[in-house]
Amino acid sequence: MYLGRIGSLSTLSRRQPGFPFGSVMPYGLDNQGRPIFLISAMAMHTQNLQADPRASLLVTQHEASGDPLGESRVTLLGNVLLIPEPEVAEARKLYLARYENSKHWVDFEDFSFYRMDVVDVYYVGGFGVMGWVTASEYDHAQADPLADAAAGIVQHMNADHKDALLLLARVLAGIESQEAVMISVDRLGFHVRLKTQDGMRGARIGFVREVSNAEETRKVLVKMVQQARQG
Repeated sequence: MYLGRIGSLSTLSRRQPGFPFGSVMPYGLDNQGRPIFLISAMAMHTQNLQADPRASLLVTQHEASGDPLGESRVTLLGNVLLIPEPEVAEARKLYLARYENSKHWVDFEDFSFYRMDVVDVYYVGGFGVMGWVTASEYDHAQADPLADAAAGIVQHMNADHKDALLLLARVLAGIESQEAVMISVDRLGFHVRLKTQDGMRGARIGFVREVSNAEETRKVLVKMVQQARQG
């Protein structure tokens, strides 16, 4: 949610009762991870939310590539309500930090700020990795310290260290593969997508210790590769 910028917001249709109505929706985040939306009074979502605030927001992995079913995505379920007037200034600040260009219409009278109060979260980390996250767990979560650096780390590993990924997958995940692609990385480890004789497989490989930045990640990966070669 921290890395994402745009999701698919689904509200309950007023025109066709009982049917979900989904469309692309940019969002900001407050310090609890609650999505903030800037919605025009003319938008279908406004009409729908006025009748029923229940909605869901689907956000897919930033700059996802390859098989979309193998990428991470998350669905937030919650009630989307108008932000109270005393809290609008802070919501405006958070939203503009992500969408500077919206300054041209953010103060138009027919635009209003809405916020989703999250009631449940469903996360899919890739093939066979999925589960529910409680609203309380989501509220207290923090963005991973590698969030902003992860894309560069993944690109570097896939471009320059393919053999190392194959080695780590074989030794630490116990999977022999012809091709290994790092698809995500965080403070505790990384996910790889592996091409094996039996088809595509996914694996999670944990770091030997927690990391907090790109340089620490480099050092830990070098150490793990050295240990894997010795082993």
